[in-house]
Amino acid sequence: MVLNPAITLSEAAAILGCAFTGDPAHLISGINEIHMVSTGDLTFVDVEKYYAKALNSAATTILINKSVEVPSGKGLLISDDPFRDYNLLTEKFNPRISPATFGLPELGDEVKIGRNVVFGENVSIGDRVEIGHNTVIGSGVSIGNDTIIYPNVTICDHTQIGEFVCINAGTVLGGEAFYFKARPYGRDKMLSKGRVIIGNHVDIGSNCTIDRGVSGDTEIGDWTKLDNLIQIGHDTRIGKKCILASQVGIAGVSVIEDEVIIWGQVGINKECIIGKGAVILAKTGVSSSLEGGKTYFGLVAEEARTSMKQYAALRSLPEHLLNHDKK
Repeated sequence: MVLNPAITLSEAAAILGCAFTGDPAHLISGINEIHMVSTGDLTFVDVEKYYAKALNSAATTILINKSVEVPSGKGLLISDDPFRDYNLLTEKFNPRISPATFGLPELGDEVKIGRNVVFGENVSIGDRVEIGHNTVIGSGVSIGNDTIIYPNVTICDHTQIGEFVCINAGTVLGGEAFYFKARPYGRDKMLSKGRVIIGNHVDIGSNCTIDRGVSGDTEIGDWTKLDNLIQIGHDTRIGKKCILASQVGIAGVSVIEDEVIIWGQVGINKECIIGKGAVILAKTGVSSSLEGGKTYFGLVAEEARTSMKQYAALRSLPEHLLNHDKK
């Protein structure tokens, strides 16, 4: 999330009513969760084992629950609850838009709109776009030329869709991130303030769900093709010319590089990187990052040849045991 204009460390402390350490005029130009930070950003940390990661990250302002030594060129905001205060800041600078908001879109030439289509505010629709019946399009959405949106699609706030995109019926783009913090009374929600960005020539099947970023963006690259019933978590980036088959589930903050093929019912853990050109066979479970240019298979993903040999050895195990007993 970019702050325009930037705010100072002392201004942020005043908003939160907390102490700070560092130059009062130290500037904060963005707010991002730790996995998405760059120079000028504020991030938060509330678990001591992750202090070093946050303090040594590209973020230059750290919202933290303990006073520690300030790294050179950085500022600290000392809070009794950084998670709560991070939400407070993101809501202040990017307030939630009511889903009941209604507006009139800016339309290009030769646009076709079905019945019962509802728009939020500040919506831009390109030339020759077709939008099916009963579709809902939130505020701050842009849709590029020659895109087709089939009936009953929901496109949530701040989603950006490229040209020549096809979105099939029942899909939801920009739903809230699945990100919660455990509390004694239950779980508090991390507010979703990011976007979904869909490139050009992307096809998205029916009943897919692509969550918006927490503070950054969830991205789908040009020419990538998604089958039906696919879930993509917050802040995940999928590269160009990828193919994802039905019932693939990808957790948040993962990176799928260009030209990756992922077959049906594959599950990918959070924060994984799948290298360019990798192929993941059906029903594989991916718990950690995988190198590109290889084919993977198994309950815990391994190179397919290795995994197949293991399964073959298991099938022959009873015969080996029988021969052993005869000896």
